[in-house]
Amino acid sequence: MKIFKLGELFAGAGGLAWGAVHADDACGKIIPVWANDSDAATCATYRRNICPDTPDRVICCDVRELNLNTLEKIDALAFGFPCNDFSLVGKQRGLNGKYGLLYRNAVDALKKFQPDWFVAENVRGLLSANNGVAKRKILGGFRDAGYKIFPHVYKFEDYGVPQTRHRIIVVGIRKDITKDFRPPSPVPYVGKDISSRHALESPPIAPDAANHERTKQSPAVVERLKFINPGQNAFNADIPPEFQLHVKAATYTKLNRAKNLLRTIFLSATAVADDLLERVYRKNIIPFAVNHSVTV
Repeated sequence: MKIFKLGELFAGAGGLAWGAVHADDACGKIIPVWANDSDAATCATYRRNICPDTPDRVICCDVRELNLNTLEKIDALAFGFPCNDFSLVGKQRGLNGKYGLLYRNAVDALKKFQPDWFVAENVRGLLSANNGVAKRKILGGFRDAGYKIFPHVYKFEDYGVPQTRHRIIVVGIRKDITKDFRPPSPVPYVGKDISSRHALESPPIAPDAANHERTKQSPAVVERLKFINPGQNAFNADIPPEFQLHVKAATYTKLNRAKNLLRTIFLSATAVADDLLERVYRKNIIPFAVNHSVTV
């Protein structure tokens, strides 16, 4: 059986690694050998869930300070490079933002190790950032590193995930390897129950599950929740004025080229959404560090 040694940049809590080690091994087995992230709690979560017996595999530092020369050679690379400057929720500075150029660290790793393949993930806003310049430069960087690339926008709800979350995932295969990649079909997931209720209750979360703490809500919040129906949120539900939220939302304009309509969309988002997806998607299989827990 082919063994693929996996390296990770921007590894986060280990979602990509978890999927990799539990993937069908018909074409080979994936073994994480090193991972990097800058957040200490996130690194602790990764160690607990992915490599509890070899915690030194996780290097906790700024990726710009990571010494690639000290790392083991790899056959595969995974990286969800920061989306802060590409997200539609925000100013979408793209390559001009604080984090926009960090993809170059992944390109450096590709050039140094020349793994057989890589998987990169980012928000859909990457496609439009800097009027399309960001996409061309980033994908061009992957090609220049020696890879055939296969980008595709995936709608996670089409693949059985209980959240409307759309992401661009780029699969790269080294140019000398005579294989291509096709996005998996969503057909097996048609009709699947992807409600959050099903994800959280089937199987039910154990009473003694790590970080499973009930929230303490104020009377006003309890009353507000009574007016929010399934599929709604605090911003689109018909809530009496005295229970409505009054927060400053992120505002942006987006040109719908197909219909040539200009519309304004008001969005409100927090980092908790990512944690919620992990808890919902993993059905509490992965116990999270305290500051990565979400109670639903």
